[in-house]
Amino acid sequence: MATGVGSEGMSVEITAGPADVDDAADSDLLAAVTAAESVLSGRFGATVRLADPERLGGAGRSVVVRVRVASTPFSLPRTLVVKRYPSAVADRDPFAHEAVSHKLLTALPGEDRLTPELVAQDNGKRLVVLEDLGKAPRLAEKLLGSDARAAERGLLSWAHAMGRLHATTAGRDADFDALMRRQGSQCCADPIAVDVHAALAGLPKLLLESLEVDTPPAAVEFAEQALRGFGSSRRRAFSPSTSCPDNHLVTSKGVRFLDFEGGCVRDIVFDAACLRVPFPSCWCGYGLPAGMSEAMVAAWRAEVGSVWPDLDDDAVFLPRLLESQLLWVWLGTWRGLPGLDSALPSGHRPLDSPPRGTVLTARWVRLRSDALALGVKPVVAHAEAVIAALVSRYGQQAAELPLYPAFR
Repeated sequence: MATGVGSEGMSVEITAGPADVDDAADSDLLAAVTAAESVLSGRFGATVRLADPERLGGAGRSVVVRVRVASTPFSLPRTLVVKRYPSAVADRDPFAHEAVSHKLLTALPGEDRLTPELVAQDNGKRLVVLEDLGKAPRLAEKLLGSDARAAERGLLSWAHAMGRLHATTAGRDADFDALMRRQGSQCCADPIAVDVHAALAGLPKLLLESLEVDTPPAAVEFAEQALRGFGSSRRRAFSPSTSCPDNHLVTSKGVRFLDFEGGCVRDIVFDAACLRVPFPSCWCGYGLPAGMSEAMVAAWRAEVGSVWPDLDDDAVFLPRLLESQLLWVWLGTWRGLPGLDSALPSGHRPLDSPPRGTVLTARWVRLRSDALALGVKPVVAHAEAVIAALVSRYGQQAAELPLYPAFR
């Protein structure tokens, strides 16, 4: 994942895992630093030297390094973050999404920017140089800590920031698409869209084979309706396309977003569903106190209401939110169910964090509860069947997701 740069010149990790600085002489790290020196020197027309590389991790697709600006005739921040992608991945190119996302967001006025500023990039070297946002904690640190009020403020700040990001990038489809074409990328505009379509096509068979659960036609019809809404929505804005709490930096000015390997412009309510099912794109989730998700959704709506006033109407918003929630739950189940029994905890999670079977069951429990509140009976029945099968396999404890440590 990535890092950002701030005027204070302080450094910050924005990766999904702990910093790995045991071997700063790794060839990929040094290659990234050398490439960054070349890109910066070429951009500014004079030699720029970088020193003290610190590996910040990455997700296997990229190398992320914090560097000190050791020598430059220009005024540059004391530290920068370099992110380099060795190659494209299958049908999508994370570098293209990262570079285009930063171009789009860096063009915003400074007061509206909720992301690191792009300092330089090079398509040939598949590299971006970013602002370093400072040594602020990640949202994950707040949630895994011991201060309930700090964790609550972090979550609400995340929700407000997501709403502001959507409001300030409303209707930027054409800009994003033009930048992507200029990038020369052949990948899909929204990486998750491919997986959502595959999940809807494949999940009924997977549920039958793995859990002996039949998916009723009415539930399939609701899912197909949700997918049509996802693809045809006119409420569109930029999405970071990741909800992992390790990629949200809690600063004194609010949450800042990091890591745009899947950044795109998409339906904003699909992102809002991440507040109801927190962090559905990763498996590091615990539970939240009663009412917390509702408060987060309300914070998001307060930010987007001036741009999309129809979302202030529950009759408009809540059905669409449930559709998006179902898409996330189906997607997570399709991705996670095949390897659920053998899955190990994520490397950046405590070893005593909830098993993936418990995390998945909790998402279906929440879906059932919200569908019941709206009277969507096909979804309720569908969720109940899946929950029963998961509890039968993993035990009653699978339906009991512990709270994040900060809220215990």
